Amino acid sequence: MTPTLVRQHLPSTGETSRRDLGARARDWSEIQERMLVPLYEAVYERLEVGPTTRLLGLGCGSGLALLMAASRGAAVAGVEPSSPERLALARERLQPEAWGTRARARTRLVEGAPGDASDAGTAPYTLVTAFEPIRCLAGDSEGLGDLLASATPLAERGAPVALVGWGPPERCATTSVLRVATKLAEPLRGTGSWRPALRDDLEEVAQRAGLRPDGSGRVSCPFGYADLDSALKGLLSTGLFDAAIEATDQAQVDKEVTEALHPYQRQDGTVWMPNVFRYLVARVP
Repeated sequence: MTPTLVRQHLPSTGETSRRDLGARARDWSEIQERMLVPLYEAVYERLEVGPTTRLLGLGCGSGLALLMAASRGAAVAGVEPSSPERLALARERLQPEAWGTRARARTRLVEGAPGDASDAGTAPYTLVTAFEPIRCLAGDSEGLGDLLASATPLAERGAPVALVGWGPPERCATTSVLRVATKLAEPLRGTGSWRPALRDDLEEVAQRAGLRPDGSGRVSCPFGYADLDSALKGLLSTGLFDAAIEATDQAQVDKEVTEALHPYQRQDGTVWMPNVFRYLVARVP
């Protein structure tokens, strides 16, 4: 099993901890965010991210993707409008004193609009990324559309914009677990609940944002966890089960998600779920 995907974590501190936004952001940072590392690497390799890259990350989370780009020499900026707790963790990761180098001082992380991440008079961005998989929740593509509308004027003409979504449901083992979210959120008529990805989701978002599609790819991103508890904490940190928790309760969601995870638990107690994610490269007109 890949060591970077599965790590042992402290025992769960219970329902109160899972409801705490700071604890959930930490679960995302320590457990779940690393699952998308193969995707980040594939996009950066394809787009030749390096010292000449000026990258703007939309929905930058706790900053792992930005950190990886910065390690390639890129100047990075990030916007995280939905989770101040994740943004605080990103600042911890990317603060200049943590690196002891002037280059890291170019990093800007903001909670507001993309324009807040740009200094007056600086060069336009050469790459925009949106690594949070879209079309998982009702309204998430519209929210991304608003971010893209604010971000693309800050990028140079022809700059690539990378959008990400889940791959075909039949190639994503986690789909069967995420269906629990849809089932339990039914009393809310699906508001904010998860749904399977559709073939042209990314193209539709790009088209509405006025971007020109310029290629796509698929990347294997297995979800691997040290045990069932780590898997539960990691998946709940995504926010995809929030509507289910609202419609039922935390204990019910914990129980049903854990049951859905059992088929993917190995004899040594680890949990392993193969998944495929899709990315689209579009260009700023």
